[in-house]
Amino acid sequence: MPSTAEISERVAEETERRNRLAVPAFGGGFLYLLSAIIIASTLNGAPNVGLLQGLAPALSGVANPAMSPRTPWVKFVSHHAFALIAGGVLSAIALSVLTLILLTLGDATKFRRPQSWRAARPLVIAGGIGLVLTSVGHEVVTAIETHKFAVGADHTNHAVEQALLTSTANAVVGYIELIAGFALVAGMIGTAVNALRVGLLPRWMGILGIFTALLIFIPDISAELQVIPAFWMVMMGILLLGRWPNGDPPAWAAGVAMPWPPRGGARAGAGQPVVSTAGAGAGGVPAPVLPSTDGSSRKRRRKR
Repeated sequence: MPSTAEISERVAEETERRNRLAVPAFGGGFLYLLSAIIIASTLNGAPNVGLLQGLAPALSGVANPAMSPRTPWVKFVSHHAFALIAGGVLSAIALSVLTLILLTLGDATKFRRPQSWRAARPLVIAGGIGLVLTSVGHEVVTAIETHKFAVGADHTNHAVEQALLTSTANAVVGYIELIAGFALVAGMIGTAVNALRVGLLPRWMGILGIFTALLIFIPDISAELQVIPAFWMVMMGILLLGRWPNGDPPAWAAGVAMPWPPRGGARAGAGQPVVSTAGAGAGGVPAPVLPSTDGSSRKRRRKR
């Protein structure tokens, strides 16, 4: 168990770290949403290849047409590579900030509850770095492969598949993205659950953090759903800045785990310490106020 001096020193270090990260957290949320908007709006302008258009060569008896029905779509992606790469870069910056947020939250949790799941931190680091690299790498590889297709003479279905999916570069980036996504999801969920357990996150922020992890992992979701991860990062910025509407969760200032009382109202929380922040200065440790055990309480219990 850390001493009072160690706890005070740790809380001061965390406060400084939180203050440095708060503004990037705000920016990361906005950049993540902006990235989704840029990529979605760019691809929305691509020519549609309907079911009948895709089946037209086969219906006319041509098994392998010289020009795939998806050729215009691949050329469109090639011509708009700059916008897609820009969206990937913005997403990579946002994911870098998200990784730092999770590491800060995980370190604070670990100090308050040393037995927390140890694999969360390496998973966040590996997954975060992997997704940062593939966010840009995926768009760069797509730009290169679609450009080769656009300037080449082979526009068959096989060439389309090569440009979009099956080339060596596409396969490598795809596997790295998949593995990194799994790692970040597991690490983020573990971090959110542990932080919720020690009282560093409000309940709804912990649940939203778990949902955010799943949305980040799912590829090609709509820009509307990307609002949720962006919103979570912005709200984390408010929390890190110490401007939470109802005040910081007490575990931040206390430097020790202060789990939230179970749901169900006052009766469910009976016997749990009630955190009082009265008289606590900046960085002070709130004192738990235990339920009264005086004679009046005993009398009330006898009457029941």
